[in-house]
Amino acid sequence: MTPGKVEVVAPVKVSEHKIELFVRAKQQWVIDALARIHTKSQQHKSLAPAVYEHGAEIPYQGTTYKLAIKPTKLKRIKIEFVLEFIVHVPEILINKDQSAVIKDALIRWMKKESMTQVEKLVNQHAEKKQLFPQSIKIKTQRSRWGSCGINNDININWLLLIAPLEVLEYVVVHELCHIQIRNHSAQFWALVAEHLPDYQRRRQWLKKYGSSLMLGL
Repeated sequence: MTPGKVEVVAPVKVSEHKIELFVRAKQQWVIDALARIHTKSQQHKSLAPAVYEHGAEIPYQGTTYKLAIKPTKLKRIKIEFVLEFIVHVPEILINKDQSAVIKDALIRWMKKESMTQVEKLVNQHAEKKQLFPQSIKIKTQRSRWGSCGINNDININWLLLIAPLEVLEYVVVHELCHIQIRNHSAQFWALVAEHLPDYQRRRQWLKKYGSSLMLGL
């Protein structure tokens, strides 16, 4: 079984009629298996567009927004977000292969916006249990969503900006709670639950779709 494909392996002497009867008898199993494979393949599929061009879909905070390209007399690319990503591209680049430079500009914008969002979430949750970080850093990581250093420095993966905001909030709270409890004991999860009673739902989303996020933009 592979996405959209069913292959039957049988001895040479088995007739096509018997093979057909066998497949019909297993029809529901085949349908269910194909559905599971399709779902799994979608969960591991990159959310980024193949090309960063006018009309491309850009993933952001759990949904996608259109990319609009507009010429500008500015010397550098400028990005605005107003219900869509508006990319102001210098006129000198308009007729050239601009996908790569637009992608780089979007990543820079995402990193900057990540810091803004993370700072808001820290301010929202830190005071409740006096979980104040020494510093906050936004990082590009391919194996973890966040970390809390021995000096209470909080590191957050900017790729979480692609996920729903509540998922980013869960990771921020998770790392803040490590300021007080350095392990994943029952006491730790109880502390997380004091901030986010539904943290398990948010955590499950990350487990289910995290591999797609890690593929980045």
